[in-house]
Amino acid sequence: MDFKKHLETAWNMTLKFIVPLVILTLVMLAVSVVTLGILAPVALAGYTQSLLLLMRTGKEPRVQDLFSQMRLFLPLLFFGIVTFIAVLIGLFLMVLPGILVALGVLFCCFYMIPLMTDRGLGLMDAIKESYAMAMSGNKQDHVVAVIIFIAITAVGGSIAIGSLFTQPLATLFFLSFYEEKSAGFGKRSPDEKSSPIGTRES
Repeated sequence: MDFKKHLETAWNMTLKFIVPLVILTLVMLAVSVVTLGILAPVALAGYTQSLLLLMRTGKEPRVQDLFSQMRLFLPLLFFGIVTFIAVLIGLFLMVLPGILVALGVLFCCFYMIPLMTDRGLGLMDAIKESYAMAMSGNKQDHVVAVIIFIAITAVGGSIAIGSLFTQPLATLFFLSFYEEKSAGFGKRSPDEKSSPIGTRES
């Protein structure tokens, strides 16, 4: 896997569309804070799909893109609550288990959101396929991609307003990697939609 290529792609696109990306990221963070995190997962889904379209077609991100995936509000809220509770229990036990749970969820569900927004998979189908993608091919590539994603977002989180730049950079890197990783991996036609929660409808 050519990580340099993915980083260069993310860097160049971030610089090219820096203004709309910063505005989109700022609004997403504001929505997350104002709604006490309730709309954070579905706003992130809209954010991710907007950047995926930017990467594929050059379509400039718009603020309304954040609310384009509202159909996923309940399943993503459910997933977020379950994950939060699991991590919280782990942190209460001995801290380390909570960190391990968080890393485990990130490792297994790394591709979950684009699988739901782009391919229309339901929550459980997306989790299963994300795990299958994580375990396919060279697993070290997946681990390295997760580490790079965490590192970029951590740098932004450690600097005032740094996330306004590093969040789109990290997301574009992730999506560039996702595009290569998912190429030929069980792709489905756009009209093969699934219900938001559970398995694919017949």
